[in-house]
Amino acid sequence: MGHGHSHGNPSEIGEKRLWWAVGANMLLTVAQVIGGLVSGSLSLVADALHNFSDAASLLIALVAIRIGRKPPDQFKTFGYKRAETVAALINLTTLIIIGLYLCYEAVTRFITPEPIAGWIIIIVAGIALIIDIFTALLTYSQSKSSMNIRAAFLHNVTDALASVGVIIAGSLILLYGWVWVDAVITLLIAGYILYQGFNEMPKVIHLLMEGTPEGIEMATIIKSMESINGVKNVHHMHVWQLDEQRNALECHVVLDENEDMDDLKHRLKKMLHDEYHIEHSTLEFEENACE
Repeated sequence: MGHGHSHGNPSEIGEKRLWWAVGANMLLTVAQVIGGLVSGSLSLVADALHNFSDAASLLIALVAIRIGRKPPDQFKTFGYKRAETVAALINLTTLIIIGLYLCYEAVTRFITPEPIAGWIIIIVAGIALIIDIFTALLTYSQSKSSMNIRAAFLHNVTDALASVGVIIAGSLILLYGWVWVDAVITLLIAGYILYQGFNEMPKVIHLLMEGTPEGIEMATIIKSMESINGVKNVHHMHVWQLDEQRNALECHVVLDENEDMDDLKHRLKKMLHDEYHIEHSTLEFEENACE
């Protein structure tokens, strides 16, 4: 996927590099589609679609990052950070559709093979490999400190590997006339795309469904809260992710008699933040457990 040293804002520098990566991938996509149509190579078109989906996903992600920076307002009281999660859902859905389409096209090529010009495949895929390496270098330095950009960098590397696969296909067609290799490489690229999509989709859906954050067990949190002096019982608990970085919790807390509620609330919130990284907690205090 197309996915240093400077005196500017590191976040802005990272975005500029991603914009360069988007531009390079869009140019690469056009070159690969033309090369694929002229040569008759489906694997080249497959790689082009993969690069296009990567460029499009980066565009959507960049727009979502901008939206996610908006502060909370009366319409979105938790802010707009989940725009990035929605963007991920759109990108993954598109990725899976492309992967399924490529599988269909590859099977069709097995049934009705078409003539393929091997030299055009090698030349265009060679250009693609150079651009893939270039875009990987654009994101490499930022990938050390940012999970998002690291994901973009890894996609760049896998795109480079896909281009190597297409070059191999073109070489085998030239040397031995194995036109079927084109469909095989297409299936491998499609398989990788589907693997990426189906592997990441559950995580996105889990967050959107307000699932419990990974690594957090509600029973453990309840036990920790009930071990604090002044807490008789904790129940009616909900734990979820506001976005990838922020966890939230709400629950009912039954107080011991004559307990200072404000002091207890401070101790509970501090413990939840320090031990479980819960940034937003809503605690409802009771003297007797509700039904």
